[in-house]
Amino acid sequence: MTTAAEAFGGVPVVDVDTHLTEPFDLWTSRAPAKWRDRVPQVREANGVPTWFLDGTPFGLAQPAACILKDGSKHHGATFMDLRYDDVHEGSSLVAPRLEMMDRTGVWAQIVYPNLLGFGNTKASDYDPELRMITTTVYNDAVAELQEESGGRLLPMALLPWWDIDAAVAEAERAKRMGLRGIITNSDPQDAGMPDLGDPFWDPLWRACTDLELPVNFHIGGSQTQRTWFGSTPWPSQGPDQKLAIGGAMMFFSNARVLTNLLFSGVCERFPKVQFVSVESGIGWIPYLLENLDYQIDELAPSSVSYMSMKPSEYFRRQMHACFWFEHGDIAHTIQAVGVDNVMFETDFPHPTCLYGNTLDKVATALAELPEGDRRKVLSGNAAKLYKVAFN
Repeated sequence: MTTAAEAFGGVPVVDVDTHLTEPFDLWTSRAPAKWRDRVPQVREANGVPTWFLDGTPFGLAQPAACILKDGSKHHGATFMDLRYDDVHEGSSLVAPRLEMMDRTGVWAQIVYPNLLGFGNTKASDYDPELRMITTTVYNDAVAELQEESGGRLLPMALLPWWDIDAAVAEAERAKRMGLRGIITNSDPQDAGMPDLGDPFWDPLWRACTDLELPVNFHIGGSQTQRTWFGSTPWPSQGPDQKLAIGGAMMFFSNARVLTNLLFSGVCERFPKVQFVSVESGIGWIPYLLENLDYQIDELAPSSVSYMSMKPSEYFRRQMHACFWFEHGDIAHTIQAVGVDNVMFETDFPHPTCLYGNTLDKVATALAELPEGDRRKVLSGNAAKLYKVAFN
């Protein structure tokens, strides 16, 4: 039987969207003593393992993983009933994840968090100092994870986005620790702050340019986008249907983020900063770019004098997106988006992740691309952006 590694033709794949099921002691084993009782930790609540933050329940100790210990994949909304002991150890631990990567032909993975939210937004109601400690301890822990993996697991640093000076300082610290990118709140205006197009954020874009840190926007990365279901499904839908509908529509949430960035002037002011739309797919992007180029000419030609290029041109210079489940005519879609702007992901170990023989399907679908373009999509683009080293 052809393995996934063989199917990819020997290309050392860089998987640009995976997640960490945070170990129970991630914060308590590293936090300064004065914070140890307040940082995230797991305790029993009514007989159920529960994450606590600042002494109050913060969410069930649920791994947000669907790959089981025996290697099979769990389907449906009942994945939320799974516990840490049920799921693949690679969800949390370095060695079993590397073993799985070796079997599937994946050389490196970009890693995103679970507990604190994909944009570090879930602790928004707690005091800023505690949120800061929680953020920096997480970054310390994932820097250790990256070192333990030999540079094959590359977590993105969380930012204390509620304080621009602290956010810049943490980006600089992340770079010193060897981390390769940042993840932040895509909608800080939800928390009463300026939106990302405001010059208020220019110090962060300047720092990310100088530090060569890509800025990642993961779907669900803001207060209004942080639930599995959102408000999209009708109330009459069942749990599995709500998960499927909410998940599908969440993929489109980054269209709004990218569109606002493209019209904001940020790419004009900072022509080298790089943005990544994470876990949102790519099929919608050619339509969006053609739409934006048309709209700007028809509706706003005189009010965008600050833009020297079309939205589609800014996108191809400074933005990236990733795909996983899209197979039908994917080679043509990649070419329409831009071969240099597309990367590959699996979303391991989340419910929509590719796993097992689904990786073979991707390799087959990409066979229509010229070899050089296929290598860019599976490896080269991500290696350049995140500075991945191959041994």
